[in-house]
Parts: sequence; structure tokens; C-alpha cells
Amino acid sequence: MTPEEAQRHPLADQTRTRVSVCRLRWKTPLTWLAAGWRDFIRCPVVGLTYGVVFTALGWLLAWSLARTPEYTLMLAAGLLLIGPALAMGLMEASRRCELNLKARLNFCIRCWWPQRGSVAIFAGLLLVIELLWGRTAMVVFALFFDAGIPDSGGVLRILLDPANLAFVLAYLAVAMLFGGLVFAISVVSIPMMLDRPVDAITAALTSLRVCLEHPVAMACWAALIAGISLLAMLPLGLGWIVVLPVIGHASWHAYRGVVCPSLQQADAQAAS
Repeated sequence: MTPEEAQRHPLADQTRTRVSVCRLRWKTPLTWLAAGWRDFIRCPVVGLTYGVVFTALGWLLAWSLARTPEYTLMLAAGLLLIGPALAMGLMEASRRCELNLKARLNFCIRCWWPQRGSVAIFAGLLLVIELLWGRTAMVVFALFFDAGIPDSGGVLRILLDPANLAFVLAYLAVAMLFGGLVFAISVVSIPMMLDRPVDAITAALTSLRVCLEHPVAMACWAALIAGISLLAMLPLGLGWIVVLPVIGHASWHAYRGVVCPSLQQADAQAAS
């Protein structure tokens, strides 16, 4: 089954068929992004509301890092706990658009509540990964960072100082490792929990399987997300107000284009 055929297939909550993974090409993520943009245009109130919320949370995290770094880890942990629930609202909007229903903000805000158990377990899994990342980051600091903290210039001056090249490379390597792990277990798991009666572990393992079976396509999707997110940071992260909801909408189409019903059961239904 191709991604295009999967898009036309009835939603999983109507069929209850076994999970399988569709075939992908490296440029398929571009179609997901285009579909996310169309959903953003179709329900701008939902997208802009979530975009403003996400951007405000990003500013709050940046302010905490600059002014009160001792609270940064706590704030980041809180964002990881509520992040899946927030992201589900955008995916619910796309799901309702796919069903030709009106994407109302009140429905999108509370869509995660029926799946609150799975969402809570998944948020806890993300929190464990973040705690491991925090501990690993401290080890990287201890092993590679010898220079003192500059009086002015902040993080940017540290990154641009040639004396800190080994530290920057080690830090980026660890960040990519943990970032890749989070991407691998969450790329389709959150919309899957919204659409199907599955637990968080099954959803995370399915998401990991997608990345292992289609590494090129999923790497392109990750690079596309990272690239447009970095561009949206200029100026002052205001681009996130539009970019983040578009990515959220596109994540639903990524799920619909990747996780499709079992070919065997689909063939049996067609034959009957």
C-alpha cells in the first residue's frame, strides 16, 4: 500500500485493523508538509492559537536559560509532560479536517483526555529521556569544558570560541543522539494514540519501527523539521507562530501516510 492509498483508506478508529508500515520515498515528507500547510489555512484559529502558545513557552524557556538556569531543567521537564497533549490538538484538527468536520478549538484542546493514560505514560518516557540527557550533558561539561563562563556574550560567545571546539562537537553529538531517539519514538506515536486504541509503548515501538524500516525518508523528515524550525527562529522566534502548527498538522499526515492497515486484512476485506 502506497502513502497515497493509505490517505484514502478509512481511519483506523473505524477499521481497528492491525498496524503495518507503508512504503515511503525520500521526498514523501514534502507532501506531508504541504498537507500541513493546507490544514493550517483551513483552520487558522486553531493553528495560530497553538502557535502563540508554543512560541510563548519557547520564550519562557529561553528566558529561564538566560536568567535562572537552575530552573531550566524543571521547566523543560514540564514542557515535555504537557507537550504531547498540546501537540495532539493540532493533529485532532487535521483529523477532523480529513473527516470533513469543523475543527473547533474546544474539541482540539480536550482531545487528549480520552487517551490521558497513554499520553501520561508517553510523557513519562520523554521525561526519563530528558533526565538521562541532562545527566549526560553534565558529563560532557565536566570532560570537555575547561574555560570559564565569559562575563558577556553568553552562550553565543561560548559556541564561537575556538578553544571550546571539542566541547561544542561533543555536545552536538550527544544532542543529536538524544534528539534522534526522541524523534524516533514520537514521530508517529502521538497521532497514533489519538487515532487508535493502543498503549504508549506499542505506539513508541511502532514509531521506532517506522524509522528503522525507512531511515532515508524519516531522516529527510527530521532534517526538514529541523531546517524550517531554525529558519523560523529569525527574528525572535516569531516564525514559530506559523511553522510549529504547520509541523503539527503535517505530523498527522505523516502518520496517515506511514502507518496503514494490514495488507492481508485489507485484501481479505476487499475479497469479501
